[in-house]
Amino acid sequence: FQLQACGGGLARPGESLRLSCTASGFTVKDYAIGWFRQAPGKERYWLSSIAARSLGEYYSNSVRGRFSISRDSAKNTVYLQMNNLEPGDTAIYFCAADLSLLTYSNGIYYQPGQYDTWGQGTQVTVSS
Repeated sequence: FQLQACGGGLARPGESLRLSCTASGFTVKDYAIGWFRQAPGKERYWLSSIAARSLGEYYSNSVRGRFSISRDSAKNTVYLQMNNLEPGDTAIYFCAADLSLLTYSNGIYYQPGQYDTWGQGTQVTVSS
């Protein structure tokens, strides 16, 4: 079971990026997928999750209204659309899957420990 994250890069403040998280070995629609980021010297921070089987999308307060998560089952990929980027969004972005269905059983999406399969991360840098 693997996740491949891509789409990061350099953006100016106010610009947009779309991150992709493509799964292999499992079907993304059957499991919760989350996006996290980690800035240098800081802990991994939850941004958003999409629940298994279209049960909902969830966002941290810091990105709600700017970021949007979606899923393309045909491509077995989950996206994170990031709009109006800010320098504070600079970090390595990770996607993760909950193949143990912990989020399905307890409804907790924001804790990294709820996810057991992680992608390798993609760097996002926002700078003028």
